Amino acid sequence: MSAILFAIIAFVGWGTGDIFGGLVARKVGGYSSAVLNYIFCIILASFYIPFALPELRNLNLESVLWLIVLLPIGIIPLITLYEGMNRGNASLVGIVSGSFGALVAILSVIFLKESLNIPQIVSIIIVFIGLVLSSLNLKNFKLQQLLTDKGIPFALFSLVTWAIYFTFVKIPIRQIGWFWPAYITWWGFPLVLFYLKKRSIKITIPRDKKHRIYMVMSSVISTIALFSFNLAAAKGQSSIVAPIASSYPVLFALLAYFVFKDRLSKQQIVGMVITLAGIISLSVLA
Repeated sequence: MSAILFAIIAFVGWGTGDIFGGLVARKVGGYSSAVLNYIFCIILASFYIPFALPELRNLNLESVLWLIVLLPIGIIPLITLYEGMNRGNASLVGIVSGSFGALVAILSVIFLKESLNIPQIVSIIIVFIGLVLSSLNLKNFKLQQLLTDKGIPFALFSLVTWAIYFTFVKIPIRQIGWFWPAYITWWGFPLVLFYLKKRSIKITIPRDKKHRIYMVMSSVISTIALFSFNLAAAKGQSSIVAPIASSYPVLFALLAYFVFKDRLSKQQIVGMVITLAGIISLSVLA
């Protein structure tokens, strides 16, 4: 049950953290917001290093190799996500890339030898049906968009790479705990800087106090969320906790209604209720 609790904390954290990150992004741009978030996450998490040092005694060659492989895999999806949103339908790109939890469930069963029963599989499907309904305007959606939208290849890349990262990060988590895999991954942010330099995109820091506070809040909440996911993965099955945590766009859509005054359609409201029902069902069945 503790794994489900931490997964729900990650769900709430990513959903609310994206609100503050969205406020900053509207001021300085998505790339600047993301890079600044990584840097602040590193600064905040560094205070915990003295308490996490004993876990490094379990570090072995396997853990080192996995961390080396996962570092770029955990960072690059952010670049492709923003590229996809810039080139195609932002909502469609968001829903495709944000569905990584479903693929994590499949990969965890195949490679980590986790198991799911029929009611759990049905609950996961319910969660993602709700996610689609709450995030995508089906009235204006045409199936051919999946084949023609220029952002979809980038969204699929983000989907696959995030799924790989959140599946296999469990291996080093088992060996060196929940802290180090996340902390080391954040140090991959120079890859984003390198990409932005190639694209001649400059990093902008918000000058007003309000948006600096939003930036700090986003980093604090994002740090808590990722550590919570790692704790959930350490204590339970990734095939269950990932679908719960990755459905955070539903919460973002709800909060955006209050913060950004975005309208909620009846379809979105139904989707939110369905997602919540799926999460509750998974929590009971775990």
